Amino acid sequence: MRRDILCCILLLLCGTIVYAQKQISAASPDGQIRVTISLSDRIYYDVESHGEKLFGECHIGLTLRNRTLGEKPVLKSRKLTAVSETITPVHPLKSSRVENRYTLLTLAFAGGYKVEWRVYDDGVAYRFVTSLRGDIEVMGEDGTWRLESPCKLVLQQPGGFKTSCEEFYSVVSSSEWKAGDRMSELPILVMGERQKVLISEFDLFDYAGAFLRPCGEGTNAFSIIQPRTPLEYEDQGDRSQKILKEADYVARTRGTRSFPWRYMLITQSDGQLVENTMPVRLAPANVIGNTDWIKTGHTCWDWLNGIPYGPDVTFKSGINLDTYKYFVDFAARNGIEYMLMDEGWALDTRDPFRTNPEVHLPELIAYAAGKGVGIIVWLPWLTVEHHMDLFGKFAEWGIRGVKIDFMDRQDQWMVNFYERCAREAAKHHLVIDFHGAFHPSGLDYKYPNVLTYEGVRGMEMNGSCRPDNSIWLPFIRNAVGPMDYTPGSMLNYQPERHHGNRPICSGVGTKAYNMAVCVLFESNLQMLMDNPCRYDQWPDCRDFLTGIPVNWDETRVLAAQAGEYCVVAKRKGDKWFVGGITNSKPRDLHIKLDFLPDGKQYNMVSFADGANAHIIAMDYLRQESRVGSTTVVPVHMTRNGGWCCVIK
Repeated sequence: MRRDILCCILLLLCGTIVYAQKQISAASPDGQIRVTISLSDRIYYDVESHGEKLFGECHIGLTLRNRTLGEKPVLKSRKLTAVSETITPVHPLKSSRVENRYTLLTLAFAGGYKVEWRVYDDGVAYRFVTSLRGDIEVMGEDGTWRLESPCKLVLQQPGGFKTSCEEFYSVVSSSEWKAGDRMSELPILVMGERQKVLISEFDLFDYAGAFLRPCGEGTNAFSIIQPRTPLEYEDQGDRSQKILKEADYVARTRGTRSFPWRYMLITQSDGQLVENTMPVRLAPANVIGNTDWIKTGHTCWDWLNGIPYGPDVTFKSGINLDTYKYFVDFAARNGIEYMLMDEGWALDTRDPFRTNPEVHLPELIAYAAGKGVGIIVWLPWLTVEHHMDLFGKFAEWGIRGVKIDFMDRQDQWMVNFYERCAREAAKHHLVIDFHGAFHPSGLDYKYPNVLTYEGVRGMEMNGSCRPDNSIWLPFIRNAVGPMDYTPGSMLNYQPERHHGNRPICSGVGTKAYNMAVCVLFESNLQMLMDNPCRYDQWPDCRDFLTGIPVNWDETRVLAAQAGEYCVVAKRKGDKWFVGGITNSKPRDLHIKLDFLPDGKQYNMVSFADGANAHIIAMDYLRQESRVGSTTVVPVHMTRNGGWCCVIK
């Protein structure tokens, strides 16, 4: 990414700094958000936004083996800086240009550490920066948020640190979340009456991922908890490990380094959650240099619906060369960049170099390359760990990428495994799709060959992937980075009528819903989860889905209420796509097209829920119309329904 930076020291201009009674404050460039730090027995802070105090007496610290950074802090210096820069993301999920303006407050303390604060017009972030000799052992982190008023919290609550991050969202009152209750993964959403706050982490490297746990019933407070570093472990099957011994620390790491950002995205409208670019603004720099070889786009996929059938299928379908050629031919006809081969292409999942003889992989790779389609292969993470030389070998074979699955952990060792994979893949010009993964935390910016992550209850979960849960995704999970939801089902059911398992899988929600999520949900590698033969049964839907870009020049939310509905318009060049979904409640909206340039007429092709889609989810209506900037489109979405269009 390119950064054009303009920095200047502020005294009384953009934000204020006060040191009286050990209090220091800094304001956002527009003056609407303020963080106030108090130094006494530890480092405390308050956050105010638009005249409302959101957090009070929060405290932070970093506990090392022999001392705690932030305990009885002695301030040596403070510096306030205004930063204004333009960022051009390698893979723009929201916008091809991101303006990054914030007030940077740097507090240096005796004992070799600093705390950096960034105060944005839409949030606050902080991180520790240390300059200590040798290696250090971090025993834990004191990151505690204390809400000024009770709020609803939207959480993902696993049963322990081993999790694929696919739990249903739960809505819990902050005053009732108590010690002993399940912790939550990041990100979490704080639902205030006037404002909402998304809390997450970023720039996570060589360190354990953070979870949040309640401090006690009625405290309206929660704090960071992290998994300890595993020391001894043994393989369990081909895709998991049993941890036999843990360290008493959460990280052993370099003494001179920066630690992850802990950030609060603060919004006054629900649409700001969806439009936010905080991950881009906190992201580390790209370390792999030239990225021209990295191709984003769509991929076919054989796992859920891998048995083609119909009059054009004259071969026996399955995990074999003819079936994969059928998928490749479909990809080539429709401008799809990749074909992803899931479990079965290797003769043994533990050995990436012995291929299934029915697949004839060398012939398939050459066949796909001749048609401009790249091959991505799936592997469990343990196989990758035991054969880190596979990236070089796969590059020799002509494979373009690897889907790595079942990590299900966020301890320091596993966080480092992600980076080792990204680095080795980048050396050999391979892309990566992480499944069984935790939320994006900056790796995909440092190594842009990391295209997407699962860590979401997506269409792979079949009947349990319901719109009532998925409607939270644009506001929470997708708000922190790319998300492999595996969308695009052409066989659709309402929840109470859903059925279907491999190799004939279906999607919950209407057909219009299942198309709209392909616009709404963001991923640099967008999966098309259905079978080519079913896409060809609905060529109008197929052409719409395969024409949706995955990277965008501009994103605008047209209507949104967290947990209820979301309608978003996205521009690529001179085309606009709009995608909207609702939960189990039907919805009638009037969508203004005032984002279009004045004085021009455009052609709009839309897909809406049919008159009987509330019962027969396959029912949809395709329409064409002429529209302009003054057009207001009436949009009806039935229960678990959607609406989408392309305007050009």
